[in-house]
Amino acid sequence: MAAPFILTRAADGAGRAVHSLLSRPVVRWLALLGLCSAYLQGGLQKAFDWPGVLAEMQHFGLEPAPLFAACTIALELVASMMVLAGIYRWLGALALSAFTLVATLLANRFWEMAPPERFAATNAFFEHIGLIGALLLVAWFDLERQEAPQ
Repeated sequence: MAAPFILTRAADGAGRAVHSLLSRPVVRWLALLGLCSAYLQGGLQKAFDWPGVLAEMQHFGLEPAPLFAACTIALELVASMMVLAGIYRWLGALALSAFTLVATLLANRFWEMAPPERFAATNAFFEHIGLIGALLLVAWFDLERQEAPQ
């Protein structure tokens, strides 16, 4: 009967060590940076390749392409900075999740594709659904933290 007790104590010790590491502000910020990295990279890449982003907007039927391109760049960069800086983090995370949902439904329509394109599009679709879930958790945790008594 001692084995469960020993395993519980070991798990508790490991849990405390993991909590100690993950609760550090720098680790939390690096996790947020990882979550926002695709949006930062995408926004910067679009900003420095205006003809490319216009072609992308036109490819997906988004007109006027310059307006959609500018709004996409601004949203990706500003919302990411909001999340990273903790300034209305919940709003930045919700904006990125809504953007990701719309972009995913527009660009990864795997149900309309034939193999082998369907395979990659299906994976990309569900990876983006995972991003949406993570961003919704960021918004939720930020709002919960604001409501908690200080």
